Amino acid sequence: MEDSIEQFILYLATERGLSENYQLSTRRSLEEFASWLSSARQITTPGGVTQAAISDYLAHSKRRGLSTSSIKLAVVAIRIFFRFLLARNVLQADPAEYIPLPRAGQFLPETLNEAQVERLLESIPVTQPLGLRDRAMVELLYASGLRISELAGARLEHLRLEEQMIRITGKGNKTRVIPVGRKACAAIAEYLAKERPGLVKKRTGGEIFLSVRGTRLSTVRIWQILKRIARYAGMEVSVYPHLLRHSFATHLLGNGADLRIIQELLGHADISTTQIYTHVDRQQLKALHHRCHPRARLPAAPGPAPEPPGK
Repeated sequence: MEDSIEQFILYLATERGLSENYQLSTRRSLEEFASWLSSARQITTPGGVTQAAISDYLAHSKRRGLSTSSIKLAVVAIRIFFRFLLARNVLQADPAEYIPLPRAGQFLPETLNEAQVERLLESIPVTQPLGLRDRAMVELLYASGLRISELAGARLEHLRLEEQMIRITGKGNKTRVIPVGRKACAAIAEYLAKERPGLVKKRTGGEIFLSVRGTRLSTVRIWQILKRIARYAGMEVSVYPHLLRHSFATHLLGNGADLRIIQELLGHADISTTQIYTHVDRQQLKALHHRCHPRARLPAAPGPAPEPPGK
């Protein structure tokens, strides 16, 4: 177990480039697990670990008084450790595959599934006035997990479509650079080329997304636009801007993204804020995004051509 843990931590450091703090936290979780396996079950190799042994260890941790969040961190570490060993053909089966995450004592974020997001995006009538703008906004919200205020304040000089990146200023005036998916880049480029020039007025600023008056869109107006799009798409659930941010994080995690990477993308100061998304864990910065994010890796599906909503 010790050698496998060392190889895994080396992988996190060299191939994934994760922080020292994350490496230390993961090492601590795995070493405590390995120590318990050796003393309580006489298991000293990864191949001897069973799903039952993992479940017993987690029950033991709970009896010791560990918090739900601490147990959840242990589960995540154990899961990614065995997923690594399976990928390297050290194991033929993953004993942690069906280990559930402990239920947190807090409300979990609402999310849309990938099919619902696709339906929402493909329903936007891009041939109608402001349709290209609306499609670009919603694509960017989902592609990069922006807060509504960050979307409203996104500026042309911070957008690098050729690099598929955007620089955002978020809470606490902190900036971060975020990948933008291929489809979002295409939607933004089309809006910038075909629609935004017609919205520019004498006093228009550098914001990417403009109102019909050539001014920066307010967060209230973005909210209203998204609500209208959701009604037009016939969505059965309430759709709001932060729902797309939750869906962004949830889908990345579900496709194998690391929590620390998601924390950086979302601009969370504390990893505990990001841990609310671990309830959907199922199975680095720009490369991981393009590998994991649905609209950065899937071809566009042809959508219906319904009657456009009133603008």
